[in-house]
Formats: sequence, structure tokens, C-alpha cells
Amino acid sequence: MKLRVIITGATGMVGEGVLHECLQHPGVEQVLSISRRPSGHTHPRLREILHENFLDLAPIADQLTGYNACFFCLGVSSLGLKEAEYSRLTYDLTLYFARTLLARNGPDLTFCYVSGAGTDGTGKSRQMWARVKGRTENELRDLGFLAAYMFRPGFLRPTPGLCNTLSYYRYIGWLYPAMRRLAPRYFGTLAGLGQAMLSVAQRGYPRPVLEVPDIERLARQ
Repeated sequence: MKLRVIITGATGMVGEGVLHECLQHPGVEQVLSISRRPSGHTHPRLREILHENFLDLAPIADQLTGYNACFFCLGVSSLGLKEAEYSRLTYDLTLYFARTLLARNGPDLTFCYVSGAGTDGTGKSRQMWARVKGRTENELRDLGFLAAYMFRPGFLRPTPGLCNTLSYYRYIGWLYPAMRRLAPRYFGTLAGLGQAMLSVAQRGYPRPVLEVPDIERLARQ
């Protein structure tokens, strides 16, 4: 199946890495990047929409039709945020975006959400971000998409040559081989994350929540 993908967060480290994998993949027919500023990438199959307010998609809604996959890589850190504000920028924003895509594309779209290792879907975690992301995951799974997958990466080894790698990843990247051997459940690659998203969008996966071992297994296929 040829994929027509909407991707968010392409100006961040994770989103840029996923975008890179999409543009290398022969099964991707078109990519629409929606972000607040240019991604810095050009490609015949890439189109960009610059849009400031992700809680108001009405001005661009007519351009969101005709896609069969969304890779939602947009996210904010919870550091310094109260739960209400973090919920608005995580739960509210993500669900609003997802409902808009569902209304424009019907139930034939696969939605992939980048969550994080340690996310808690039971609502019992003491960590605020884990509860909020868990609630977001649960709601996305029930919206009515063809499929909705929750990706929970841990430490991600950056893809060489990309622009938006966080500085501390560069400084500790040399530790990756050793840490991968010691704790494989928490260490993966950014390239593997993008490849796993493409795999589930094309072929599906038996579980809706993908931890690091699931992601790495799919990336090797």
C-alpha cells in the first residue's frame, strides 16, 4: 500500500528523524509536514504547511484530506508546567488534531502517536506527564481510526547528519553501544522508530502499544 503521510513535529529531533525515514522509503507517495517553522528539508514528495496554532486547524483543514497515515511527533516537555497546561498542550492538542484528521479522511487512516517509555495508561502514576500521556493514548485508541498505535521510545540514538539532534544526545551518544547491551528495553534508534511507524502503517501490528523491543523488532523486518 502506498502511503500518504501527515507528519507533525518535523522541526524537532524525533519528527525530523521520522521525516527522514519517510522520504527514503519507496512505499511513501507523499508527505505533508505541518509545523510552525520550515523543516529545512526539500524533496519532490514533501509538502509543508506552516501553521502557528495547532489548537485551531480551521484555516488549513481543507488541505488535510486524502491521507492514510499520520505520524504525530509533536510534543512538549513537562518541565516547569502545571498539569492543566501540560494537558492542554498534550492531551487537548493531540486529540483535537486527531479528530480533525478523522473528520477529513474517514476511518481509513492509521494514526501513530509518539508517547514515551514509562507512560501510564491506568492513571495511577505519580508522574504527571505519564498520566497525561496515558490518557491521551487511551482516547486515541477509541476514536475510530483504522488503527491507532502508541509508540513508547526510550533513549534514541540520533540519525547522523540531521539538524535537530538535541545537544546532550551528541555528548552521551558514545555510551549507546554499552547501554544498549545492558538495558535493551530502553535503548533504540531514531531510524528504527521511523521504520517501525512505516511498517505498522503498511502492515499493521497485533498490539496497539509498542515498547522499545517492539519498535526495534519492526525496524529489523
